[in-house]
Amino acid sequence: MNQKARFLQVIDVYKSYSGKVVLDNIDLQVKKGEFCTVVGPSGCGKSTLLRLIVGAEKPTEGEVLLDQVSVGPPDIQRGIVFQRYSLFPHLTVLANTSLGLRLGGRPGSERMSSQEIKDESMDILEKIRLAEHADKYPHQLSGGMQQRVAIGQSMIMKPKILLMDEPFGALDPDTREDMQLFLIELWEQEKMTIFFVTHDLEEAAFLGTRMLVLSQYYSDGRGNGKGINRGAKIISDHPLPRMASNTSGKQSREFTRLITQIRKEGFDPDYLQHAHEFNLLHPDSFQTLTEDESRI
Repeated sequence: MNQKARFLQVIDVYKSYSGKVVLDNIDLQVKKGEFCTVVGPSGCGKSTLLRLIVGAEKPTEGEVLLDQVSVGPPDIQRGIVFQRYSLFPHLTVLANTSLGLRLGGRPGSERMSSQEIKDESMDILEKIRLAEHADKYPHQLSGGMQQRVAIGQSMIMKPKILLMDEPFGALDPDTREDMQLFLIELWEQEKMTIFFVTHDLEEAAFLGTRMLVLSQYYSDGRGNGKGINRGAKIISDHPLPRMASNTSGKQSREFTRLITQIRKEGFDPDYLQHAHEFNLLHPDSFQTLTEDESRI
């Protein structure tokens, strides 16, 4: 196992609800500074995997580690940004951004002066290009600007990893592309580790340095049919080239070919790869199949 890829580890993880397996023997290791995007069919467990990493839920079996320590309940080490903005409507942009520090949520922030908190919050607003809107309220901002404030709320707590669950899903197409470019720029500046769940294949392939495809559409030694209680696995793991800081790359032949391949591998219920045939191309990929799963 790659030592550098031990920043985030998901080892032999299963997640079941009322006996129904949703995530099935998930194995994953991620380097610090990686931008991982996660796609898959509706109901495959993308958000469930994210909640396990956040610590909002516990695995039925297996272990999730961050910096080689088993994750516990949600804490500031794991920032989270949802599709719906986590902003307080009665607080200004500056007050929303600084709230975590003012409440003493980050170690040492309880000893910070009001001016120190304001200065650090304004620094974050500069980074997310909202400093000139510091005194506005959320209803005075566009959807993309509100989502940038939500990202700023997480960044100011200095999390080890930023987890994003369909963060741009409620935005119109033009604003969504603007936010994609903004997030790439921010990631490059801050060297953050990002785990980004989306249903948009183009978005996933454009944003990430690595794309994980989670799917329930595969086969293994357990056979097929209604009696098989099988959950989703990571059936593809692609390293992604870093594109130019514009969206023109989405029109390339290589980009289109990758999207077509992902749609076939992960979203076609009639295309059932055996677990031994999974397209795990990323150098940090690994899987540990059980004896039953391994049978041909």
